[in-house]
Amino acid sequence: MELPSKRVEVIPAKRRAVILEHLRANGAVSIQELAEALGASLSTIRRDLEQLTETGYLERTHGGALLVPPFRSTFEGEGQINALMNRQEKQAIGAEAAKRLSARDSVLFDSSSTVLEAVRASAQNPMPLTIVTDSLAIATACAAVPAWRVIMTGGTLRQGQTMLIGEPGEDFVKKIHADICFMGTYAITSGLLTDAALEVASMKRTMIRSANRRILLVDSSKFRTPAFCTFGNLSEFHEIITDEGIKPEHLDSLQSFEVKVTVVKCRP
Repeated sequence: MELPSKRVEVIPAKRRAVILEHLRANGAVSIQELAEALGASLSTIRRDLEQLTETGYLERTHGGALLVPPFRSTFEGEGQINALMNRQEKQAIGAEAAKRLSARDSVLFDSSSTVLEAVRASAQNPMPLTIVTDSLAIATACAAVPAWRVIMTGGTLRQGQTMLIGEPGEDFVKKIHADICFMGTYAITSGLLTDAALEVASMKRTMIRSANRRILLVDSSKFRTPAFCTFGNLSEFHEIITDEGIKPEHLDSLQSFEVKVTVVKCRP
């Protein structure tokens, strides 16, 4: 994520995502540098670091902060911040995923931020689709496209999130037979797909079983230690789309699965 220019107002979530990206890329953070680049005061940056530490993204050190590697298995973070991280990679993956759709497909979109980018890319060249999703954010984006019929799964709004969980949503999804499913994952480890939350993993399992074709959308940062609960295996998917930032050892490990691997370019 590029650092915004000075004197451009930045929402807190984006500012914090920029801080995390800077740490991920450089391994160190200077409060002064961040303040100048973001056009924010030193006290604002300090508050951001404190918030990121409280929510589990960082560990404070003398005079600075470090990313927490790896995240605890139940760590989820804030939805707004997560969606803004690796944004360029997610957009490139989403644009490639949109090419997999055909007119009159029935499509399951899960609630991941990379899948949301696939929805946004698909909306640039709309065709008749029937869409089923558990995500309020995705449903809202889809509602702007007249050619799309949008069905929400139903259920309970997850606290602090924009997704629906539980019944009647899962029972509804069990009864449908979608042409294609686009799904993200919190972590992928040697083909094992995991999420930090039990209820999210449960809906993902149901969606996997309810689609004829399944495509995993995962940026290269998701190749890491497992999260709390397993919802599937890469062998259950027909294709994985990731970005050019994937490490060679992770790319090599994908070759042991009978799945198409597509690596997209995300930088000039």
